[in-house]
Amino acid sequence: MPEHVTLLTAADGGPVERDVSTGLPSDLLGLSAARLQALALLYALIFFLAGIFPALILPGDRARFLGNVVQWAPGVLGIVVAVALAAVIRRVPPARAMTLGLVFEIVSSYAIAAAEFGDPSGLEVHQGYMGLSWVAVWVVLFTIVVPTSPRRALLAALASVSSVSVVIGTLIAVGATSLRVPPALFFFGLIFPYLLVAGMAWVGARVVYHLGTEVRRARELGSYQLEEKLGEGGMGEVWRARHRMLARPAAIKLIRASSAGVSDQAARRFEREAQVIARLRSPHTVELFDFGIAADGGFYYAMELLDGLDAESLLRRFGPLPPERVIYLLRQVCHSLSEAHASGLVHRDIKPANVFLCRYGEEFDFVKVLDFGIVRAARGGTETSMVETHEERIEGTPAFMAPEQAMGGPVDRRADIYATGCLAYWLLTGGLVFTAENPIALLMRHAHAPPEPPSSRGPGPIPRALDDLVLACLAKDPEQRPQSARELALRLAEVDGLEEWTQQRAREWWAERMQAALA
Repeated sequence: MPEHVTLLTAADGGPVERDVSTGLPSDLLGLSAARLQALALLYALIFFLAGIFPALILPGDRARFLGNVVQWAPGVLGIVVAVALAAVIRRVPPARAMTLGLVFEIVSSYAIAAAEFGDPSGLEVHQGYMGLSWVAVWVVLFTIVVPTSPRRALLAALASVSSVSVVIGTLIAVGATSLRVPPALFFFGLIFPYLLVAGMAWVGARVVYHLGTEVRRARELGSYQLEEKLGEGGMGEVWRARHRMLARPAAIKLIRASSAGVSDQAARRFEREAQVIARLRSPHTVELFDFGIAADGGFYYAMELLDGLDAESLLRRFGPLPPERVIYLLRQVCHSLSEAHASGLVHRDIKPANVFLCRYGEEFDFVKVLDFGIVRAARGGTETSMVETHEERIEGTPAFMAPEQAMGGPVDRRADIYATGCLAYWLLTGGLVFTAENPIALLMRHAHAPPEPPSSRGPGPIPRALDDLVLACLAKDPEQRPQSARELALRLAEVDGLEEWTQQRAREWWAERMQAALA
């Protein structure tokens, strides 16, 4: 799972919008907006089926229903408002959607009250009691399904339940009904019960609010506050986070306890790996800010938040790259790998999704190598003792896996050279070196099948020197590959016959293509 966040505009680096009145995390607030949309549609459907459909089906009721505006207008108004809210709810920020939801709660309650009591002939008092309106059920349901702060929930509930007393009181005041209700009966029959309903709604709102607060506190990892979940995979989740004291945003890779385990051995291995990774200083390696163990036993990395897109997304959107640009990007990958290899680390999962192209300060096409979370110490490396090896496990991505890695054999830095060759093949041709019907067959092809030259599959001419270098990286025998990332970078620089890919060309490409993609 990549430990980055794809941001396409610099403005996205700002804080995620939060509804301070609810105190809920932004992703839970987004889920609340989705529930509000579903609730509005449910309201419209039930109102139609219960309040309008029967009157239209029964011939005797149809004429009376359609002939009296008081009979059909409240239901039609409530349905129209509900459908309109459902149509716009996803087009506004979640915080604003919640405010619209409170307005809808009040308007929909008045529609229910008007539909129930708008016909004066239907008003009756049984033994001094008029019974509760469906408004009571609606208000309690709404408060539980659509969370907000207790204060706002109470105010909205009071305004909503007032619909019953307002509608009936208006009918009595204008003389539309012969019903006479003494003040005491009016209060205890039409006001006091609904004050109790509003109190129930307030209690429900407090429960939901405190649950949201507990979720927010549970998402505090060290000095970081998780704000928005941006992706998940087999190893855990990626969150956008902010430091509680610094303005700098971060991306956190959270490995839950259920998948990482909470054993002392796992914790020690995680800490050792994180310490080694944190010491990498290549500007082309994603920067690790912090790491630790969460309260639930899960592990987390806090890393820099990047502005750009990964190589996989780049090619799927824009197609294969010209050879000179591929060389420009691969040399930066080699810079990152060279330092990692010198520290005794093998990445083991070089692939397009882990190569991120950034707009980094004033530079464009600035590469960051990601997902050093599964690196292991290389055999014979200078710091082998710093990170434990587990040769019985095959780790990596089958489409970019060296033959020795695919067969579960000893792996050193030359496995990353092979994966870099697969990456170069992808960038030049837009396709994988090998394809197969399942992962096992794909691993077998990497172990035994000869690759086709990228020039035979690329959309444009590829220099012979670059063609041969990519095939050298893809050699089955590690001894026949470039022996280090530094050597590969030097051989890439020696490829001639191409127009140089400069910062000016990169800047022009980003200005033209990326802006067009965002338009």
